[in-house]
Amino acid sequence: MSQLFTLHPQNPQVRLLKQAVQLLKSGGVLAVPTDSSYALVCQIDDKAAADRLRRIRQVDDKHHLTLLCRDLSELSSYARVDNRQYRLLKLATPGPYTFILEASKEVPRRVSHPSRKTIGLRVPEHRVLQALLEELGGPLLATTLILPDGEALNDAEDIRARLENELAGIVDAGACALEPTTVIDLTPMGTGGEPDVLREGRGALAPLGL
Repeated sequence: MSQLFTLHPQNPQVRLLKQAVQLLKSGGVLAVPTDSSYALVCQIDDKAAADRLRRIRQVDDKHHLTLLCRDLSELSSYARVDNRQYRLLKLATPGPYTFILEASKEVPRRVSHPSRKTIGLRVPEHRVLQALLEELGGPLLATTLILPDGEALNDAEDIRARLENELAGIVDAGACALEPTTVIDLTPMGTGGEPDVLREGRGALAPLGL
């Protein structure tokens, strides 16, 4: 049975964060709250865990996975970012936005999109998730927690009941929003083009001038 971590939404208990990180380091896939919806996460360099994450979602290697980063400087380590892209990223982070960017050499090839060599990146604005990333000391590979039938789950006990044999743990910090991130492809900007909004979600476009 997956382990349930009940964390204070504003002051998460360090002891429980350390236990959750140990599950990740042991190859576990966790369900964690974000500033948009629940996500499935694992370590970026753990192939077996990444395969399990894809299997739970029932998506193939062409489905863009996302790196959850602590801040913009960490994001810049995993993507090629020019000045125009950086200015837009600075406006939107942290927040409920996912950006598609050209992956840097720091990203394992099996994690990036196989033909485009791109990766989704975001800096979440969720205190518990930020604390988990800080405790881990690096980014997490993630995908939105949507079941194969299209159902999105937002309650930790419900997630545990449905996926207890698939997940090592579930982080419960109270219900989070049940709305996906806004997804913006920034790769056209690298050749003088404009950002391409792939999905309009929780993140507002107006503050970004889009």
